[in-house]
This record gives sequence, structure tokens and C-alpha cells, in this order.
Amino acid sequence: MKKLIVYQIDSFTKEKFKGNPAGVVVNADGLKDSEMQQIARELNNSETAFLFSPDSDDCDGVIRYFSPTIEVPICGHATIAAMYAKALEDNLDSCVLKMKTKIGILPFEIINENGDYQVLMTQGRFELSPTFDDDTEKRMVAALGLNYDDIDTKCPIQIASTGHSKVMIGIKSREKLNTLSPKYNDLAELSTQINCNGYFVFTFDSDNEDILTYGRMFAPAIGINEDPVTGNANGPLAGYLIQNNIVAFKNNEFEFNGRQGEKINRLGTITVKVLVENDKPALIQIKGEAVVIFRTEIEI
Repeated sequence: MKKLIVYQIDSFTKEKFKGNPAGVVVNADGLKDSEMQQIARELNNSETAFLFSPDSDDCDGVIRYFSPTIEVPICGHATIAAMYAKALEDNLDSCVLKMKTKIGILPFEIINENGDYQVLMTQGRFELSPTFDDDTEKRMVAALGLNYDDIDTKCPIQIASTGHSKVMIGIKSREKLNTLSPKYNDLAELSTQINCNGYFVFTFDSDNEDILTYGRMFAPAIGINEDPVTGNANGPLAGYLIQNNIVAFKNNEFEFNGRQGEKINRLGTITVKVLVENDKPALIQIKGEAVVIFRTEIEI
């Protein structure tokens, strides 16, 4: 029998039962893929992170991520949760951990402030796909429950990625954002054709000068009808905004706060930072807080 130390953590918030919940297994050495998949299904969060000892000299550890149905290459909120759990478990001071993921070795910074932690996650290389053909775009807009009048005309509909791709859809109204009722089966079917599982609908319609965007993220093709607060959507969003010249930046840097989860009462806030080189995003980072819901043990 092996005793697994398991956390349930809400990321991108300090208020319990808000933000985005993730499971974390901090001592996953020896687990089989099938066992990780079963644990992720049992915990039933959008993702569960599994932490392993380093398997080479060039990293401080290995991290893998499972949704209830499949393994995913990277996950923002589960990274925040995993590094927060590790910091608590190991009583860490401020440090940078180089963690091996399915998209390469990434530096995750743990920031110790007044006995609590924030986590700064460096995401993978930014990529932006061309716009869609008219038929695909029309089907996507309809499946999301939108009309073309709702679309923000300065925001082209494109796939953006920092390791786990999302479709970016900018709309004019926060009221419309919060009344969306997508056709999940249609979105899932589209996902197989466009090779992208997530749809991030966002708006600049904010009544708070510290919050640039509000968003919602739908990924029914991987069993997540709606994700509360998504690091792998807000991070790519920053690169998308820079590369399409939608926002201005100074001194080759751009930083903003994105808010998500309002409609489903799991509100959370992500800080996104971008370093810009030659007017294109060169480095994207997300920063977030977290709070523990429970720590327990599983024997398998």
C-alpha cells in the first residue's frame, strides 16, 4: 500500500470555494498512468496535478496533469495549486523550481510573503494561428450562442497557445458574456476539426480600472463544460492582444489583470505579464494566489 498526500486547492483566489479548484498529489512517484487517471476522475476537478522527483539533472521535479478523462500537457491553475501545495508541504522560502512538463522544462517561482505564498508561472512559447474560414467561424459563433453583432470587431477569432491552445473570441458586452448558453455538443464536435479543445470568450467591458478583461472558458471536448479561472487562456490572451496590436505596451512590457468565474460564482483574478521583443510576445507569465480546501491521504 502506498500513502499519497493529496491537496484540494482553489487557485487565483484567497477566498475558499472561489477561483478554480485543482487536486494535487505531492508524492506521485511510482504511480501508473491508469492510477493517475483514476485519481483525477475521483477528485473530479478540471485538472489534478501530480508531482514527481526529478528524473534528470536539469530539473527540480516532474509535473503531470490529468483531467477526469485525459492527460493534458500543461495547466495554469493546477500549476499554481501544485507549487502552493509543495511550498506548504516542504516549508519553502522564496525560490524558483525548474519543473519538467510535457511542453518542456519551465521555471515556476514561489514567492514567500508574510508566511503565505504566491506563484509566478512562466508559460510555454506563444503561438498564434491564422483566422478561420468563414464556415468554421460561423459554426463556432452559433455554437457559443453569439451573433456577429456581439463580436468585438478589433478582435479576430484565432487559436492562441502557450502550450495548451484556446480559441480567442472577443465580444462587446459583459452582460452578453454572462448570459451565454453554449451548445456544448456542437463545440466538442468542432474541437475535433480545429484541433483545439478550449474556447475563451472575453470582453473589455469592465467597471474596475484594475481589471482589463472578464472571460469565460468552455472545453466540453475534454469533459469541462466551463472552467472557472483559466491560466492557459488568460496567458495566451496576453500574447494575442500584443501580436494583434489591440493593446499598448511600454518599455517592452505589458501587464494586466483578468477576471473569470463571475457567472458560475467562482470569481478569481489572474495577473498576466508579457515581455515584448520586436513587437511580439517573447515571454508570458501568470501570477496567482491560492487557498487550501483540504489535505488528506489516499492509500492505494
